[in-house]
Amino acid sequence: MSAESTPEPGTPGDAGTSGPRRRAGGRRRKPRARRRGLKIMAWTAAGIVVLGGTGAGYLYFKLNGNLKSVDIDQALGTDRPGKVENGSENILVLGSDSRSGGNEKLGGGTDDGSARSDTAMIMHVYKGRKKASVVSVPRDTIIDRPACTAADGADSPAASGVMFNSAYSTGGAACAVKTVESMTSIRMDHYLEVDFSGFRKLVDELGGVEVTTTKDIDDPKSRLDLKAGTHQLSGEQALALVRTRHGVGDGSDLGRIQLQQAFIKALINQVKDIGLFGNPKRLYDLANTATKTVTTDSGLGSVNKLMSFANGLKGISSKNMTMVTMPVRYDPADPNRVVVARAQADQVWQALKNDRPIPKSATEGTARGEADGVVS
Repeated sequence: MSAESTPEPGTPGDAGTSGPRRRAGGRRRKPRARRRGLKIMAWTAAGIVVLGGTGAGYLYFKLNGNLKSVDIDQALGTDRPGKVENGSENILVLGSDSRSGGNEKLGGGTDDGSARSDTAMIMHVYKGRKKASVVSVPRDTIIDRPACTAADGADSPAASGVMFNSAYSTGGAACAVKTVESMTSIRMDHYLEVDFSGFRKLVDELGGVEVTTTKDIDDPKSRLDLKAGTHQLSGEQALALVRTRHGVGDGSDLGRIQLQQAFIKALINQVKDIGLFGNPKRLYDLANTATKTVTTDSGLGSVNKLMSFANGLKGISSKNMTMVTMPVRYDPADPNRVVVARAQADQVWQALKNDRPIPKSATEGTARGEADGVVS
């Protein structure tokens, strides 16, 4: 079943190319002893650890000045779910779909200054920081949005029957956090946003990401054309992959989420020691790009804070990371939208509140895309 959404912006990317590391027969090289996953959150920290060790104070302050942060606590006040003191943390991670600057070209839209949360994930880090669960929130989910205040001070009254990604468009990061907290009754301890232009640059700085596709992916709208096999994706190709929905599966947002989740695991598994520690310039370029790319809550709004947070996640690998989609069903009033499967979603939220694994019963029988297993 096709689940069309708001018009999908195209993303330029080289068609169907495979990198120099492509191997015949799709066989995967065995991990070397030093291979280790660098978490998305740790990209910045990896650079700062070494730069700090060199005593490069100027570079530290320059990188620190790159960071943008939002004071979520001040914006939302005290009318929020209480903090759970059980050693766990919850982080809202957004991929922003800005229609301005470098994202205009990538998105294929007009520079109207608007932005949407094209990708949204709730990351729950369990006590001990050895495991994590990630819950993807479909952007097409019909929800009740709470009243929000935009960055310019304009008030937006509560709204019913709106799409989830409209919260970010309405009131930015604070409204997105408030909406997620309203849906889940779980306090978000941190907020991390990555814009798509920066995402492309980060992947390129890392030397690309290797994925294996089990089916051909051909999406003229995102300009992504990959034959089944192993590919070393450039930044533009990686961005096209995580945004494509029409080139494989049923063309739904749920299928795109499956591609996004598979790509993140591939990134964690395959991005290894790429010689950063022996190449100060490359290390600086990566850190410089990363700090320009992310927007955080004020609790992570300095290099030291972000580094400390990222270092705490280094023990989490893809093998102990569970990734699910928030339980939804197709909207009876509009098959191009989904609504929350409340009873099952409540199982997810209760598990996270209690720092427990998400039960399998929470996602059984819910709406699913048809792109599972296409990317590995």
